[in-house]
Amino acid sequence: MDSNPALCAAIAHQITANPQQRITFAEFMDMALYHPEHGYYSSDAVKIGFQGGDFFTSPNLGADFGELLAEQFFQMWEILGQPVPFSLVEMGAGQGVLALHILKHYQLHYPDFLIALEYVIVEKSPALRQEQQQRLQDFPVRWCNLEDIPSNSITGCFFSNELVDALPVHQFSLEAGELREIYVTAQKDEGDEKVFSSFTSGPMPSFVEVIGEPSTPQLAEYLELVGIDFAQSVYPDGYRSEINLAALDWLSIVADRLQRGYVLTIDYGYPASRYYNPRRSQGTLQCYYHHRFHDNPYINIGRQDITAHADFTALERWGQRCGLDKVGFIQQALFLMALGLGDRIAAISYQNQPLSQLLRRRDALHQLLDSTGLGGFGVLVQSKGLRETETSQSLKGLTFPEPT
Repeated sequence: MDSNPALCAAIAHQITANPQQRITFAEFMDMALYHPEHGYYSSDAVKIGFQGGDFFTSPNLGADFGELLAEQFFQMWEILGQPVPFSLVEMGAGQGVLALHILKHYQLHYPDFLIALEYVIVEKSPALRQEQQQRLQDFPVRWCNLEDIPSNSITGCFFSNELVDALPVHQFSLEAGELREIYVTAQKDEGDEKVFSSFTSGPMPSFVEVIGEPSTPQLAEYLELVGIDFAQSVYPDGYRSEINLAALDWLSIVADRLQRGYVLTIDYGYPASRYYNPRRSQGTLQCYYHHRFHDNPYINIGRQDITAHADFTALERWGQRCGLDKVGFIQQALFLMALGLGDRIAAISYQNQPLSQLLRRRDALHQLLDSTGLGGFGVLVQSKGLRETETSQSLKGLTFPEPT
């Protein structure tokens, strides 16, 4: 398959450097996606969009998603008393398309807010950061690492769209009700040592899974956090799924950096009770390669995206431990409808454009509402440091449209 040989060799080297000749799946996934030189998101391998991409996101369907989000952020600014600056921190900004739609909307409709706004992008991928900087060169945007933001320094909103699903996950399986972790090791031809001593030479290593004891007690603590007990007989032997410890680490940093305001997380995922349903016996891990998805992370290494669904129960409960209050959780379709997406669909009939353009736009808007696709994404809003008068004001996106 179309794997990156240098990346495969680097992963094999990491495996042989381990005394047990294995690494956790989380380490494998982290290298496959974020290796500084050869990872999927670190190189020019990542492709987003319809033409030649591996996957597309809501912003690729047009400006509506970003413009509706912009309306929600504007209301947050008003609720907080119009602070200056109001920091909007986008974490994992893709190609910068969403940021462009948001900033253009403010430029056109809220120029005063644009003056008060500090737009910050947190982006690990050098290739994507370069593309963002080119796309957003006409706007005052600042790039930084999440760790570089001082504690309690942000008044505003941290937000992400399809970030949590790309964080490295631990994989596990159940044996007689006991939690066992899935590790990755390398196979090689007998007597061939070259692949392990060089990042580029030698035959391509192949990777296989091995089962062992959990690498950290944090895995069991995570399950306790979300209220899942695998000792129950309802779980079949061989049941496997994922645990996203990286998401908790990420949320801890976000909560620490936020002084006053909101955290808005959009992603595909479930509450823990659905995530760890006994019938979902193979977990949620998926790989995306040229708009096709499959569940084999050991092919196309460095050339494909690897994702796992978000566990919103974990984000809610860990957020509470970090000082984040849950404001609301809602499906993306309902969130966007409350922000005015229905009005936009209704207005299409009155627009003076060629029929083909109107049909494309209507199809794009309906895709944002599709409960089996983007419309079924979860939107979690959390807050920190709000006064009682501020918490009493409902966010528009979390209110259901009044029936007409």
